[in-house]
Amino acid sequence: MHNIPFYKMSGAGNDFIIIDNRVPVVDENRLNKLIVGACRRKLSVGADGVILIEKSQNADFRWRFYNADGSEAEMCGNGARCAARIASLLGIGKNGRVCFETGAGVIEAEVFASGNAKIRLTEPSPASIDREIVLSGGKNRISFVNTGVPHVVMEVSEIGGIDVKALGREIRRHADFSPAGTNVNFVSAQETGRLAIRTYERGVEDETLACGTGASAAALVMAQKYGWPSPIAVDTRSGSLLTIHFERSDGGFSNLFLEGDARIIYKAELSEEAWA
Repeated sequence: MHNIPFYKMSGAGNDFIIIDNRVPVVDENRLNKLIVGACRRKLSVGADGVILIEKSQNADFRWRFYNADGSEAEMCGNGARCAARIASLLGIGKNGRVCFETGAGVIEAEVFASGNAKIRLTEPSPASIDREIVLSGGKNRISFVNTGVPHVVMEVSEIGGIDVKALGREIRRHADFSPAGTNVNFVSAQETGRLAIRTYERGVEDETLACGTGASAAALVMAQKYGWPSPIAVDTRSGSLLTIHFERSDGGFSNLFLEGDARIIYKAELSEEAWA
């Protein structure tokens, strides 16, 4: 395989390898090996996931999104903002607006001159609030909503004291969410009126610095539980701010938007030594 041009991007601390694959440059037979190898930190580029931008008959482009472990995911909010910005820079779409196919449906996006991007997520599922779950430490209360991918939201009093990796892993693989599993978000209301969040992401199988669909899920849960109005500002572990916009509709939510940064870190070429 020849060297593959790519962009390294960060959306609120989630980092991605983005490849323009409209004219195929990736060998499908070696794709999984490339993803897992290139996402290794310290041994290669390092990333939370890989995004392929490809041609579409139904939208401006289609994407394929892969977690660092090689598993394909329907949707990633932070990745979607990054893909939208790169697509816009590649001349895809018009006036900073693009729409693209994902496993969760067609996503609409707007890219701003600041480098921020705002995406319209697919319609969320009805939120299940304060259901009981039995964990190794006893009974707990969690909420659940699907914002393109499944998310558990657990409200905690002190966000810094949570063992995100251990508790997140247990919930992620809990029988209640089998066989696909779930992402897990720990949230705490702040005196500033913002929501602090930490997320354990399936596919990465660790805490990440941010999760766009997770921040969106957490915002909807807090809106449902406490009547928080739109927009809701969410402080991520990276220090970046995500803003969640929504409308209330028939006891649920609609017109869900996620806004935040989509930073270009560098453009380079991926050699086979980086992943083989």
